[in-house]
Amino acid sequence: MSDDNKQQDNQEQLKVCIIGISGKLGQFMTQHCLDRGYKVVGVCREQSVKKLDRFGDRITVFPGRTNNRDIIKQAVEGCDAVLTVLVPWGVDNYSSGTAQAVMDFARKDARLIFSCGLHITRDGKDEYSCCFVNCLACIGWIAKCCRAVDIDDQVRACDNIFKSDTKWTVVRGPDLETGDSEGLPLWSRHVQDPVVKSNIVRRIDFALFMVHAITDDSLIQEAPVIVSCNAPSALEHGPSKNSNASS
Repeated sequence: MSDDNKQQDNQEQLKVCIIGISGKLGQFMTQHCLDRGYKVVGVCREQSVKKLDRFGDRITVFPGRTNNRDIIKQAVEGCDAVLTVLVPWGVDNYSSGTAQAVMDFARKDARLIFSCGLHITRDGKDEYSCCFVNCLACIGWIAKCCRAVDIDDQVRACDNIFKSDTKWTVVRGPDLETGDSEGLPLWSRHVQDPVVKSNIVRRIDFALFMVHAITDDSLIQEAPVIVSCNAPSALEHGPSKNSNASS
């Protein structure tokens, strides 16, 4: 058997848990994982389980809130990777509770991949426009007053991830659009880097990058900003399609 075939066989044996599996991004990640022959389990709210009917018995679902530590503990048991849609719902530490549960209960050698927005910064070197900062502050204040979303909790969640010694990757997504896959997005370390300036990616390819990160060790303890490989900035500044453009 060739080395390529052996690698494919090893990948097919991977068990992946998707936290937030019923959402659009979660369902795309599920399909990408199944296409690779991975065993898939996931967590979502009980009322959302029916959204996953099309996957049938190809997946196992643990119904419950994604910050429920008991549910997370059951779901991630024995998993080689955990893909988490890090959402800041409510004002009860939803994001930070979810992230902490994943880090506490996942295997020590498991790949932990988290999704979030561009407002997350790992090293404080990201350069945001005044418009972006003001809009984020305004939206965050209104959402928190309505007790709908707590963006600050997502920041706390990611800060805790960055401080951990786990094999994490925090994927920072730009504006999302619908459509067929354009291929693996390019990435860079800061929002102002030329290759990611177009600030666009298709949701299906955001999911593709999350799944790709499972087996890409160069992304361990990185917080990549991603962009469509067909975006103008990627075509102008990227070395080639589907290649890493980190700086």
